[in-house]
Amino acid sequence: MTSAPSQTPRTSSTTAPPATGGAGLRALASIRPVVAPERLLADLVPPRHFDDARFATYRASADHPSQAATVARLEQVAAELVRPRRGGLFSRRRTAAPAVYLDGGFGVGKTHLLTSLAHAVGLERSAYGTFVEYTNLVGALGFAPTVEALATRTLVCIDEFELDDPGDTVLMSRLLRELADRGVALAATSNTLPDALGEGRFAAEDFLREIQAMAARFEVMRVDGEDYRHRAVVTHAEPVGGDTIAATVARTPGATFDAFDDVLAHLATVHPSRYGAMLDDVPLVGLTGVRPVTEQSAALRLVVLVDRLYDRDIPVLLGRDDPAQGGTDVPALFTDAMLRGGYRKKYYRALSRLGSLAEDGRAVVARQG
Repeated sequence: MTSAPSQTPRTSSTTAPPATGGAGLRALASIRPVVAPERLLADLVPPRHFDDARFATYRASADHPSQAATVARLEQVAAELVRPRRGGLFSRRRTAAPAVYLDGGFGVGKTHLLTSLAHAVGLERSAYGTFVEYTNLVGALGFAPTVEALATRTLVCIDEFELDDPGDTVLMSRLLRELADRGVALAATSNTLPDALGEGRFAAEDFLREIQAMAARFEVMRVDGEDYRHRAVVTHAEPVGGDTIAATVARTPGATFDAFDDVLAHLATVHPSRYGAMLDDVPLVGLTGVRPVTEQSAALRLVVLVDRLYDRDIPVLLGRDDPAQGGTDVPALFTDAMLRGGYRKKYYRALSRLGSLAEDGRAVVARQG
């Protein structure tokens, strides 16, 4: 690990004693975290998945000069933010803190760059979270306490700024304005589908329009390029049998084994800001009875859980109860209407991430033989 500060807070919550699910195994649906406000703030750090992300490890493509240009500009921003402020009665008033927006398509490394900026400024001086994590923080703490807490940071990073919920967008726009007025530097990205026309160009336009009064403060940095993973969105996971899931969980200390419906019901009783704490010390998640989610609020809660699983690189095993079907086809998690609707970017992101975690889960099965 390269940044202890990003790991320590993630194991500091108090949870209910481990309970058992099917076959006497620990159940995720039985974990009810008790999270202090300090923990919610301490968790605003880059996800474990990007622990090693630095400007020096970003592989800028010679075919896309905007990538190297963005790295150079962000390094300048970081240098400005760590430069000591001049004091004294007659010192010149410091210029407005920078506000940057990284605009680009899927897989060009925007999150890598945003994480690198947080590391360069210092995790103790930065707050890093997704759009949903910040709206959840406001919901848990209240708006004014959230502003007061974040105003103590030099930099606030917002990854995957969501443009599909007008109410939350207005809330975040107000939060950004309050923080900028207090001299806090801002950095943001937004999510764009892999096949979106312009590879993110219209995401930038939407972002600037939605934040309204804040738009003039943001410097847009275009990050051109192709998906560095050289793949389409991962949306399919190979089947894993229920018996295999149970056996793998039993051989993995701390792993959980649940019926999919039990987890969905449990998520409805836990505030989304606590989903990360619910996964403390969980190395593997096994789910049986996976089926399409037809209710929108349940689907959105599942998206948040998948994001927290992905942040922590927790492998997932997916299976159906019907032995003849074996496992699950991940796209069936969301209905066609959902994948065409206003939250489609969230659902496609969840499918991509869950597909990747399911492949990691199959690798665990293979290693155990």
